[in-house]
Formats: sequence, structure tokens, C-alpha cells
Amino acid sequence: MASVKGKSLCISSSKGGVGKTFITTSLAGIFAQLEKRVLIIDFDLSGGSIAVCLNTPFDKSLYNFVDDYNNNRYKDFNNYITKYIYNENIDFLAAPKDPRQATRIDSKFIEIVLDKAIHNYDVVLIDTNHNLNEFNISMMDKVDEILFVLTNDVQDLKNMRNLLAVFKDVGLDYYKVLLNNSRDPFKKYFSMYDMKNILKNNIDYTLSSDLFIKNLDLYTLEGKIVTLDPKMPNVFNKDYVTLMTIASEFLEKKEVK
Repeated sequence: MASVKGKSLCISSSKGGVGKTFITTSLAGIFAQLEKRVLIIDFDLSGGSIAVCLNTPFDKSLYNFVDDYNNNRYKDFNNYITKYIYNENIDFLAAPKDPRQATRIDSKFIEIVLDKAIHNYDVVLIDTNHNLNEFNISMMDKVDEILFVLTNDVQDLKNMRNLLAVFKDVGLDYYKVLLNNSRDPFKKYFSMYDMKNILKNNIDYTLSSDLFIKNLDLYTLEGKIVTLDPKMPNVFNKDYVTLMTIASEFLEKKEVK
């Protein structure tokens, strides 16, 4: 395990269906190639899909961690971690199997889980849902950086503008915005200039429509991560470079919170 304190990155959005989980696993593959030990935490408690996307069965989840911690049965963080079979640098902590267990995970455990994670891994990636509830607000307050994922969609742009306005009003600036054109390659309603004007904010990174993968479900069925495919740097060179830039800049950025 890593001997120094790692860093945490939350991948979030203002609406569902923008490709957060795809980007989370893709970044995990990039960090793994940079020889970083990566943990993916599935904080989408009632509908988590990390285990499904990695096609990896798991025995214990976040619920088991919380339940054991509450009842003085906790011994080792590794007992709740599941190994990703296709890459030794990637592990994940799954969301509860039963959505009813999600209601038993209080936000007070976020800091406990993150503290265990960053002292065992170089990079902690957090996949979550788009709901701006107390749990997600508390979680975003405790991570090192947030990557907001956006699509070229009217509702998405409106929601993201409102979300970023809240961050600016309270003086929070530890976030970046990623435009994911690969999610809906045929949606080209607004130009980049228009989107920046609507958001009143810069768009830091863009994944192109070239990254649209028709047979993406096949990757899921096989539990494969796109960025670990040896062909990706050549087939999707521009987007591979973008993901590599996101990872590199995140690792280089000093903690300012």
C-alpha cells in the first residue's frame, strides 16, 4: 500500500446520464498506468454501478464497513475492499447490494472512509449520483478536488450553471469542468462560446464525440476498462491525452483547501 497520504477526486454532475461512471473507471485506468494505487469508492449508495461496470462480484460493501465500525467489529480497511481482476493497481469499495442499506449510512462516516482510503492509496476516485443532498454536499466538502461532468444539453447546462453559482457564492473553487461530448455525440445545440457564457464559467477539459463507443456494453459485460485497452492511445489519441492531462494535473496540484 501507499506510504504517503493520497488525494481524493470526486466525479460529479448536475444531472444523471452524463457518463460519470465511465469517466471514473477510465481515469482509474489512467492512474493505474501512471503506477498509482487507485481505489474507486462507489458513493452512489442506492444505485451504485461500479461493481457492475467492472463485472466483479464482491462480498463486502460500504454498508458492511459502517455496520462493523458502529458495532466495534472493524479491524482492517482491506477487509472491505474488492480487487479488480484485470489490473493489480485498481481496487474498489462497492455500494450496498441492498438499496435499503443505503439509508443506514450516515454522512458522518464519509470522513472516516476517506481518511482510511487516502492513507492506503495514492488516488481515491469517488463516483456518486447527481443529487445535491446532505450526504453529497458533505462528501464534496471533504475531497481534494471535484470534476464536474457536463454534456451539451439544455437542462444539464442550466442545472450546472446553478450548481456552480452555489460554489462561487460560498467561495469554493477546487473544481474543474469536463464537457463530455462522447455521451451524446449528436447533441450539438450550443457552441463552446455559448456554453461558457451560459455557465458563467470556464470548461477545463473536453472529451470529443470521437470517443463515442457503440459497443461500450461489451466492455461492461467483460468488466474491461477502456483506457486499459492497448489500442486506445492510438484509436482515441486526443481523448486519451485529455484523460492523461486530467490525471497529471490532479496529481501535480498542491492541496490548497
